[in-house]
Amino acid sequence: MTISATQVKQLRDMTGAGFMECKSALTETGGDVEKAVTVLRTRGQAKASKRSGRTTAQGVIGHYIHTGGQVGVLVEVNCESDFVARTDDFQTLVREIAMHVAAANPTCVRREEVPADDLESERDIVRAQFKDSNKPPHVIEKIVEGKLNSYYSQVVLLDQPSIRDPKTPISGLVTAAIAKLGENITVARFARFKVGESAS
Repeated sequence: MTISATQVKQLRDMTGAGFMECKSALTETGGDVEKAVTVLRTRGQAKASKRSGRTTAQGVIGHYIHTGGQVGVLVEVNCESDFVARTDDFQTLVREIAMHVAAANPTCVRREEVPADDLESERDIVRAQFKDSNKPPHVIEKIVEGKLNSYYSQVVLLDQPSIRDPKTPISGLVTAAIAKLGENITVARFARFKVGESAS
């Protein structure tokens, strides 16, 4: 099957992957662009998992000030080399994350940072909702854990759906950047400021 340059360009615009990667994915899927996107994402996740243990000692501190100057964000995103930190793709990722933090107001970067007391409080709320439901305890606990995933997507930056593409979590944007740039990338920390809010 012949893959046209138009198909490759469409896939590149959708995923940011290289020309040959896009052509290979389209050939593999018989020219089906949607399936090719899935193939590239799967490959990207595989590449990212291989790189996830590598040290990230370089990077940048990005910032975003929302129109009107009422909300501002600082975010530190790390990578392995100064070269990658200076690329447009990396800078774009950092800005995207900063804008997302301004809009979505997460409380922490990753699940491990959610205070244990907050998690237990969420669990208690869900258990209380099903107290008189006659459901077996093990079923209630499964529901509790499912609800916790929903809670994580509200408060954890990496779990939150991107404000630009709700189908993709922020962790997915990071994974795509890792696959494209060839280095491990981590979000180290962020700070969000809003006029009139006192420091907690």
